Amino acid sequence: MDIQMLLQKLNSDFYTGVPDSQLRALCDWLMKNKNIGSEHIIAANEGNCTAIAAGYYLATGKIPVIYMQNSGIGNAVNPILSLTSEKVYGIPGIFIVGWRGEPGVLDEPQHIAQGELTVRLLEDLGIKVSVIDSETSPDDISRELEESGEWFAKGRSLAFVVKKNALKNDIKIQYKNSYTLLREEVIECITEISDQDVIVATTGKAGRELYEIRERKGQSHKYDFLTVGSMGHCSSIALGIALNKPDRKIWCIDGDGAVLMHLGAMAVIGNRKPNNFVHIVINNEAHESVGGMPTVAATMNIPQIALGCGYESAASAETMEELRQQLQHAKAAGVLSLIEVKCAVGARADLGRPKTTPKENRDNFMKFLSE
Repeated sequence: MDIQMLLQKLNSDFYTGVPDSQLRALCDWLMKNKNIGSEHIIAANEGNCTAIAAGYYLATGKIPVIYMQNSGIGNAVNPILSLTSEKVYGIPGIFIVGWRGEPGVLDEPQHIAQGELTVRLLEDLGIKVSVIDSETSPDDISRELEESGEWFAKGRSLAFVVKKNALKNDIKIQYKNSYTLLREEVIECITEISDQDVIVATTGKAGRELYEIRERKGQSHKYDFLTVGSMGHCSSIALGIALNKPDRKIWCIDGDGAVLMHLGAMAVIGNRKPNNFVHIVINNEAHESVGGMPTVAATMNIPQIALGCGYESAASAETMEELRQQLQHAKAAGVLSLIEVKCAVGARADLGRPKTTPKENRDNFMKFLSE
C-alpha cells in the first residue's frame, strides 16, 4: 500500500513515535511533509510517545497516531495500561507497529520472541489489531476505521501491525549532518586504545562494525559483548559488569538514540561511580540503524548531562586527534568518564552481521571474564 493512501484514510493532525526500518515509508513521508514540530514529534522511547499522544488527545479531543517497532511495545506497556486504558482515563489512539520477527519470516534473533508475541500482546493490552500486508487496500483501512468508531468512543485503541514491505513510498530521504568522523573508524580507534579491555557495544550498527573490525584484524571476539536487542540498556549491562569486575577496564560504546531512550541509566551510573567505566557516546544525531531519522541529541549537551549525573570526567571530540587524546586520558584515569564523539551519518553498504549466535557471544565473553 502506498503510504499516502494510508495516511489519507487516517486523516490525523498529529503523529509521534520512534523510528523503525519496517516503517521507513511512513518515517520518510513524515519528515518530508511535516518535519518535526507541532504535528510530528520523534520521541525518546515508545512510552514517551504514548504519553505525548495522550496529552495531545486531552488538549484537542482528536485521535493521535503513534508509530513504533514492535520491539518497543514493552516500553509502552506502562502508559497503555495505567494511563490510556479504558479502565483508567480511556484515551484512544491509532498505533502503527512494524512487525519484526513475524513468524515464518527470516529475521534477527532479537526479534523472534517479540515477533511471535506481537499480536497477542497488543490484544492482551486491550488494543484491537488489524494486520497490514502487501494486499491490504485503502478500502480495507476505511472499513477497519469505520468499524472501530465505537471502539474509539469507549476510549480504546486500534493498532495496525505492518508486515515487511507492506508500505511503499517514492520518497527517499538521505539523512546527514556536518560531522566528518565515521563511526567505524571511531570504533576501530577505541579497539586500539582499549587493547584487551572489555567492550560492551550498543544495539545496531555499532556492534556489527565492532565484529567486522575484529574479523579484519584477526582479533578475538572474546573481549566484546554485542548487545543485539534491548535498545538503551547497553550502559546498564556495562555497569553490572564494571561493578562486579572492578579490576577490569570496561568500555561502553553507546549511541545517542540509545542514550536518549533510557537516559535515567546515566544517573544510576553516576551515583555508583565505578572508576573502571568509560562511557563513549557516538553521537550522529540520528536513529541510523533504522533509517537515519533525527534524534534530539543535536540540541543536547551530553557531557554536561553526564557531569550533572555524577560522572567525574566528561568531554566531547569531533576530530580523530581529539578522540585519541580523550581515549588515552580515559584509559589512564581511574575515574568514571564519558566521551561524546560527534560523527557522520552513514555506514558501509556491505556491512555484515555477526556470524556467531548471541549465546556463543555470551559464552565466549563470560569465559574471558572468568580468566
